[in-house]
Amino acid sequence: MGYTSADFAIRQVLMGNGVKSTTKIEVYKENMKFSAAHFTIFSATERERLHGHNFAVYAMIEAPVGENGMCFSYVELKDRLRALCHELDEYLVLPAHSPYLTIDDDDPYYRVRFAAETMLFLKSDTLVLPIRNSTVEEYSRYLLSQLLADAAFVATAELAAVEIKVSSGPGQSGSATWVAV
Repeated sequence: MGYTSADFAIRQVLMGNGVKSTTKIEVYKENMKFSAAHFTIFSATERERLHGHNFAVYAMIEAPVGENGMCFSYVELKDRLRALCHELDEYLVLPAHSPYLTIDDDDPYYRVRFAAETMLFLKSDTLVLPIRNSTVEEYSRYLLSQLLADAAFVATAELAAVEIKVSSGPGQSGSATWVAV
């Protein structure tokens, strides 16, 4: 029985043979989520009312398959994403880098100024994150940066790309992607 060129190509991908290939691993679990209150800022004078969502988190990791037939242990990825979600769960999220908000520490509150409004939020109920707006786009960028800053996780795989997607409900999500250079 002879081998075709397609058989040869498949063997190279599966067995290596000097060809570097990667696989994409997608992880999204019921417990990779967080609930948070927020308001999106549209301009210097317009914002949403304070409200909340149950945000779902999804990860895609692209990496080469090792000799053992695996890219990396999914356990570390799932544990780290669950921990990151837990850190955000049940807080009001404020964007520290918004050009339209002023956030002052007025213990035990954050005094937040937007346009002609002044709002007080208990510090114990509030997270001020290094983001520009409280949106799924910024949450995904934040979670991606936190995941990549975790040296223990990054050391577990030879990463080619990482994508984090955050959904605020069915059919509405934003994602951030990192690609190795």
